[in-house]
Amino acid sequence: MNTKKVLVAGATGYLGQYLVKELKKRGFWVRILIRREAQKQLFTDVDDIFVGEITRPETLNGITQNIDWVFSSVGITRQKDGLTYMNVDYQGNANLLHEALKNQVQAFQYISAINGDKLRQLKIFEAKEKFVDELTNSALQQSIIRPNGYFSDMKDFLTMAKGGRVYLFGDGTQQLNPIHGADLAEFCVDKMIEGSAEESVGGPDIFSQNQLATIALQAWRKPIKITHLPHWVRKGIIWALRTFTSSKTYGPIEFFLTAMADDNVAQTYGKNHLKEFYKAEVKAGKV
Repeated sequence: MNTKKVLVAGATGYLGQYLVKELKKRGFWVRILIRREAQKQLFTDVDDIFVGEITRPETLNGITQNIDWVFSSVGITRQKDGLTYMNVDYQGNANLLHEALKNQVQAFQYISAINGDKLRQLKIFEAKEKFVDELTNSALQQSIIRPNGYFSDMKDFLTMAKGGRVYLFGDGTQQLNPIHGADLAEFCVDKMIEGSAEESVGGPDIFSQNQLATIALQAWRKPIKITHLPHWVRKGIIWALRTFTSSKTYGPIEFFLTAMADDNVAQTYGKNHLKEFYKAEVKAGKV
């Protein structure tokens, strides 16, 4: 039995659920933060459940009591409750950090995203990196993990491929190595144990966007049809979204369209392969 007591914030998210499983597998005592009582049924193997809202500091009192390590993957994905990136990705995590400092937690791991420090002009990273700065300047031992795209994010290619054609911007040669949540959780726990201050990581396979489109179409047994759109179309979409929609709407799309224009390759890690993930998703009818 591991003697460390850990808190997982963001436990109901894609990565959070894998983190909880990985920590329990290694014998850690695990407390999770959830927003609603109803979410308790998602977890059968945790030691303690704390119900509170990360954006309401008065509901977090005592959350880090007797905790050694905090893991936070808290951030807005597709929530529709009127909160902004600054409310959640920055202030929510800052509220948690305040509790951690109050209770003299030993270490705090925060999961940002690849190249977040270089893309602070994007709404999604403006908030994340503001929190990274605060964590880095705090008295706690910090661990910043910058993963490449999750397998769950890559389902966008699979959804597009279902229609028989994938649309890409530019020539499709930009590369990336997305990572499965189970592999990333394993990596996160390893780096916390090692005391690593900052790491960027991706999955075991590096793909060009053309290759990604191809394996997505192959998963549906479709002929390979890829349409390459000029970059001015991509830039025009970003401009229109920034002009006519809220940051909540355009944030994820702005990030996706900006990331699509560059290589995003991190150190390779893990044993789960995207091709098998795509096949399993199609077989299970999840797309």
